[in-house]
Amino acid sequence: MDEAAVRQPIAELRERDPPSNGYEIELSHSLPAHLGLDPAKMQEMRMAMFYNEEDDEYMEDGFPSDERYLSRERMNVDSPTSSSGKGPKLRSVSPLHMSSQKAGRRSGMPSRKEPHTLLEYSVNFSELVPSTRGMLMSGQNKGFPVKMTKVEGFKLPAEQETPVAGKMYANCVVDAALFMGRSFRVGWGPNGMLVHSGSLVNSPGTGLSSVIHIEKVASDKVVRDDKNKIKEDLEELVFSDPMDLHKSLDHEFLETESDSFRLKLQKVVANRLVLPDICRSYIDIIERQLEVSDLSMSSRVLLMHQVTVWELIRVLFSERANGNQLEPIGDDDQEGMVLDKKEGSVNIDLDALPLVRRADFSNWLQDSVCHRVQGEVGSLSDARYLEHILLLLTGRQLDSATEVAASRGDVRLAVLLSQAGGSMTNRSDLSQQLDLWKMNGLDFNYIEEDRLKVYELLAGNIQAAFQDSSIDWKRYLGLIMWYQLQPDTSLDVIIRFYDHLLSKGKVPYPVPVYIDEGPLDEALKWSPGDRFDISFYLMLLHASQDEKFGLLKTMFSAFSSSYDPLDYHMIWHQRSILEAIGAFNSNDLHLLDLSFVYQLLCLGKCHWAIYVILHMPYLDDAPYIHEKLIREVLSQYCELWSKDDAQRQCIVELGIPEEWIYEALALYHEYYGDQQGALENFIRCGNWKKAHTIFMTSIAHTMFLSSNHQEIWEITSALENHKSEIADWDLGAGIYIDFYILKNSMQEESAMDDSDSLLKKNESCKSFFGRLNDSLLVWGSKLPVESRACYSKMTDELCELFMKAPGVAMNLHMECFQTMLNAPVADDRKSSYLQEAVSVFTEILCSDS
Repeated sequence: MDEAAVRQPIAELRERDPPSNGYEIELSHSLPAHLGLDPAKMQEMRMAMFYNEEDDEYMEDGFPSDERYLSRERMNVDSPTSSSGKGPKLRSVSPLHMSSQKAGRRSGMPSRKEPHTLLEYSVNFSELVPSTRGMLMSGQNKGFPVKMTKVEGFKLPAEQETPVAGKMYANCVVDAALFMGRSFRVGWGPNGMLVHSGSLVNSPGTGLSSVIHIEKVASDKVVRDDKNKIKEDLEELVFSDPMDLHKSLDHEFLETESDSFRLKLQKVVANRLVLPDICRSYIDIIERQLEVSDLSMSSRVLLMHQVTVWELIRVLFSERANGNQLEPIGDDDQEGMVLDKKEGSVNIDLDALPLVRRADFSNWLQDSVCHRVQGEVGSLSDARYLEHILLLLTGRQLDSATEVAASRGDVRLAVLLSQAGGSMTNRSDLSQQLDLWKMNGLDFNYIEEDRLKVYELLAGNIQAAFQDSSIDWKRYLGLIMWYQLQPDTSLDVIIRFYDHLLSKGKVPYPVPVYIDEGPLDEALKWSPGDRFDISFYLMLLHASQDEKFGLLKTMFSAFSSSYDPLDYHMIWHQRSILEAIGAFNSNDLHLLDLSFVYQLLCLGKCHWAIYVILHMPYLDDAPYIHEKLIREVLSQYCELWSKDDAQRQCIVELGIPEEWIYEALALYHEYYGDQQGALENFIRCGNWKKAHTIFMTSIAHTMFLSSNHQEIWEITSALENHKSEIADWDLGAGIYIDFYILKNSMQEESAMDDSDSLLKKNESCKSFFGRLNDSLLVWGSKLPVESRACYSKMTDELCELFMKAPGVAMNLHMECFQTMLNAPVADDRKSSYLQEAVSVFTEILCSDS
C-alpha cells in the first residue's frame, strides 16, 4: 500500500476535536453513511488497520458484515497433535506485515505468537500527544510510518466512586461496539464498573458521534456513612453478622451429584414456635447498626423500618405454645426473661388465638406510627387541642387523648374518647346523633370542624373524618381496624378489606418506607402502582392463608424495602426465614439469590456468596446450576478468597469439592504466569491433560537443565498413573521416564564386555531417539528452544555412554554411530560423532588389511 494512502485517513482522523470533558470520550469517527465520509477512503483506512485474509469476501461498501473475522487457524492447547499454531489470530496488521507473514508461512517460518492490543482509550487526554487524539494504537504496527504512544487505558476519577448521574442506553444512532467491535466491547467490568457507548436518539447536543461512558455502580452504599465513606464495622454488622446468625440455625441437607462430585445443598429449618427468637436476634443486629456513628438519615430510616419488618414477621407468622411448652411470644419474652416451664406454661383457648394475634398486630401498628404522630403533634400550638386529639386518635393513643380533653375541661368528649373503638352500640349511637343533627338542620358553623371530625371518627366514619387530610397508609389501616370494623374482626378480614378498598382507590397507597417517610439522599422516579411496601406484602401473604401468593417476586425485590436497587442483604434473610417456617414455597426466586450473590462478591465476601448459592433450591430442569455458579465464583474471585485463610477454610467447610478449589487456583496461577503453581494445582484437581501440557511446554526443560531430576521423576510418576487420559503420552512426559530408565540400564551394563548387551542398547537408543524426533514434530512451536536443548542434552548423555562402551564388534560399533548421527543433537555434536565414526572406520580398514 502506498504510504500516502495510509497517512491520509489517519490525518483526517486526527483533525477531530478533542472530547469535551474527562468523563465522556467522543470518538472522532462514526459510520460513513452518517458522517458523510467517502466510503472508499474509509475502506482504505479499515483495510490498513483491520486487514484479514477473509476481509475481501465479507466487506461491502466499507461496512463489516455480520460475519466474525476469525482466522481458520485454531490451536487446541490440550491436544498437541491438532495444530502447531499459537491460538486464534485476532490481531490486526498492515498489508506489508501480512505479506511478509504469508511469505514466512510458505517458507516454514513460525508466525508471530502473541496478539497485541489493537486500540486503547484514555479518559485523561492531557497525557496524550496531539497526534493521538481520538484513536490510539499500540502494539506492533510495522506498516505505519506514524509513531504510536502507549497509554494506560481507563481511569476513574476519585469523585466518581459512587454512581454518576445520567443514563445512556443502547438506542443510539452510532455505537462504538459496532464500528470498532474488534477493540471495544460494551459490558460490565470488575467491581461494578460499567463501560458503554452511544448517544440517545433526538437528544440535543449529542450529535451522531459515539460516546463512551464510564460508570461505577456501587453495591456497597449500605455500608457507607453520611460522608460516603465505607465503615468497616458497619460492613461486618450488615453482612457478616446476619450470615453468621443464619448459619447457626438448623439446616437440612440435600446431596446432589454431578459427574463424580457431590455437593450438599442447604436449607434452613425452623418452626413458628422459635420464630420470635430468630426475629429478636436479627433485630439485635440491626439495633447495633443503629449505634454506628455518622449514619445518614435515610440509612437510619431504613434500619428502623427493618426493625418493624422483623417485628411484623413475628406478629403475623409466629405461634404460641400451649400445655407443657414454653410460650415464646409476648412482651415479657422481649425482655429476655427465661421462665420455668411450670410458670411459663399457659393454656390458651384456640378460639382466642386469632384475637391475640389481632391485638399483637394492633400494638405493632401503634408502635410503627407513634413517631409520626408525635412529630405532627409537636408542630401544633396549644390552642389547637382538638386537632391534637384527632392526631392522637390516628395512633390510637387513647390515654393521651383522654387526658388532653380532660385537661381542657371537655369532660364529655373525654368520656367518649375513653370508649373509642369499643362496642358497636356506642358507635351506632354517635352515628345516629350526627344524622339527627343533619336532619334537624343544625348549624354546624357553631361546632368546631375538628370536633365534628372527632365525632365522625368515633362513629366509625373514617372517610368523612379524613376526607381532606393527608394520612399515611399504616395509620389509615389502623383507623379502619380500631374504629370502623367490629372489635372481633379477624386480622385476615381486616387486611383483605383494606386491599379491597385499595383496588377501588379509596385508601392511601401502601408506598415503600423510603417514599413514605424519607428523607432520601437522591431523587427517585416513582409512581403509585409500581410496588407496595414490604410490610403490606407481608400482610397480604398472611391473609392469603393456603391460597397461592402470586406477588413473591415483587415482594422480594429491592425496591419494596430500600431505594438502593442493588441492596438485597436483608430481603434474602427474610425470604429464607419465611420459607423455613412454611409461609410460602417457591422455586422461582433465583433473581433474589443471584442479586445477593453479586452484592456479596462486590464486597469481596466470596465464602458467603457460595453459602447463598448452596441455599438456592434444586431444580430438575437446571440440575447443574449450583456447580456452574460455584465454579465461576471460585475462578473469577480466586485472588480474593485464596489470600484469605478464613474464607478458604469456610469454603472447605461448606463441602465444596477440593478439585474445584484447586482448579480455580490452577487457572489463577496460569493467568499470572506461575506455571509451577499451575502445574501443582492441575495435578491436585485431576486435570491430567492440562497438567501434562504445562509440564511439557513450561516446566520440564527448566527442571531438566537445572538437574532437578528428582522433581521431574515425582511429577512424571504422578502423571504416569493417568497416562490413559493423556494424549501423546509416549511423546510427552513419558520421554523423561524412559530416559531415566534407559540411562540407568546403560550405566549398569557399561562394564559388561558383551556384544549382545551393546546390540540391545543400540536398539533401545534408536527407538528412543526416534521418539525424540517425533516429539519435536508433534509439539512443534509449542516447545520452547530450551526443550530442544533438553532433548539434545538427553541425547548427549546417552551417546556418551555409547562412546564409553567397549568395542567388541566393530561392525556393531559402526551401527551405533549411525544411531547417534540420527539423534536430535546440535550440528557441532554431530560433527564430533562423525569424526569418531571416521576414526573407527579407518581402524576397521586397517585391521582388514
